[in-house]
Amino acid sequence: MDVTQEETEKTIQTITEGIRKVKGKEIVHIDLTTINHTECNYFIVCHGTSNTHTGAIAESIEENVEKNLGITVFHKEGYQNGIWILLDYGDIMVHVFQKWSRDFYDLEQLWADAKITNIKEEA
Repeated sequence: MDVTQEETEKTIQTITEGIRKVKGKEIVHIDLTTINHTECNYFIVCHGTSNTHTGAIAESIEENVEKNLGITVFHKEGYQNGIWILLDYGDIMVHVFQKWSRDFYDLEQLWADAKITNIKEEA
């Protein structure tokens, strides 16, 4: 199934809203479309403050995307330990980390040649 850029942008926005609903931290969009041989076109990265918080963020994303767009996650990993939860939406991969794990894996630096957009936290 081909997805339009408009649909992709709406999905990214809906994922971001899901993160914000439960106060996910330091949301970043990484646009991988200009990089060859990537698994997907976009990463969305954020972190939580505990295992419980990362789980709540991931659940909020899943619920928000399914409720508003009718899209269910294709694959998910990491709920068991809550250190790094991955949600696979095809051309969009969502990474919900604990802060120390995010700092360790440093996806933003790993993909530094991609377009990286820091999303401002709501007041």
